[in-house]
Amino acid sequence: MKLTVTAKIKISPSPEQKELLCQTLRAYQLASQFISKLVFDEKVLHQQKLHLLTYRKLRADFQLRSQMAQSVMKTVIARYKSIQGNGHPWTLVRFKRPELDLVWNRDYSMSNQMFSINTLSGRIKVPFESKGMEHYLDGTWAFGTAKLVHKRGKFFLHIPVTQVVNEPSVHDIERIVGVDMGINFIAVSYDSQGTTAFFHGRRIKNQRSKYKRLRKRLQQIGTASARRAIQRIGQRENRYMTDVNHRISKALVDRYGANTLFVVEDLTGIRQVTERVRIRDRYETVSWSFYQLRQMIEYKAIRSGAKVIAANPKYTSQKCPKCEHTNKANRDRKKHLFCCKECGYSSNDDRIGAMNLQRIGMKYIAEVAV
Repeated sequence: MKLTVTAKIKISPSPEQKELLCQTLRAYQLASQFISKLVFDEKVLHQQKLHLLTYRKLRADFQLRSQMAQSVMKTVIARYKSIQGNGHPWTLVRFKRPELDLVWNRDYSMSNQMFSINTLSGRIKVPFESKGMEHYLDGTWAFGTAKLVHKRGKFFLHIPVTQVVNEPSVHDIERIVGVDMGINFIAVSYDSQGTTAFFHGRRIKNQRSKYKRLRKRLQQIGTASARRAIQRIGQRENRYMTDVNHRISKALVDRYGANTLFVVEDLTGIRQVTERVRIRDRYETVSWSFYQLRQMIEYKAIRSGAKVIAANPKYTSQKCPKCEHTNKANRDRKKHLFCCKECGYSSNDDRIGAMNLQRIGMKYIAEVAV
């Protein structure tokens, strides 16, 4: 199977190159807004028709090079098709951030620790930092269409890289691990040897509560600078959450290694369920990026020679893993305690969820291996 991840590589242009890159980003952004307005008004999503309507203007008015003109059309069309595919109403797409799409071997290439990047004035060669990204640059990964991103005065290339990997068959699986996700414990794992690992979330929850209180104070101030500060805090919190998910997913995959079957929860629709909690606790409960954590576990596991399946989490915290008696009263949410009303088995409720997920994995292996 093919594994695709995004490599984020910092580039280090000279002052003159920075000016060229900024000019190119600005032209691409203005061209995207122009195309977007046209698509919104005319509802044209066919690239050939859009090409006839806009190509000459893109070249003449925005000074875009030929490949950039094609790329800007594809970028805008993709955004509108995404809106349609997600079932959202037809709305004008705005391009507020300076980003530039670069096609591999047409708009950018790499050689001798340098990236060759296309600009309005031709190609420039820019050095880059490979720290932490060396394994993506070893020649075994295929590069896709990258984004040039300008953030806080720094330039980055966000490159989708793809590699063919061998997913282990069910006959190669040596251990099965159930992974329960939650708030007090971001993840709890239970393996075939009966070992449980807890990844605590209380400190993380408290940190996010601080972000919430700070945003509330700034919202009450209501000034323009306060609104800018709210935006910065939101970005900082997103980076914090992403880093936590990266560390937890890496620790899980490194702990169990290759030939492992990870059974994670399919938490689709989790917001509708958790919004029944108290309003004051709602933000910390519904806004954690469980799906991002699941995605990180999936791609890290595949890269390490492991396998991941998603299971329906219904009743996994109410069902006794010993006698299989299922009852809502088995679980005490306030004390985070599970106690079976039938056989008396007692444990942490998140651990019970991981145990039941591990048993789902055992059933999956038994059914597929037949």
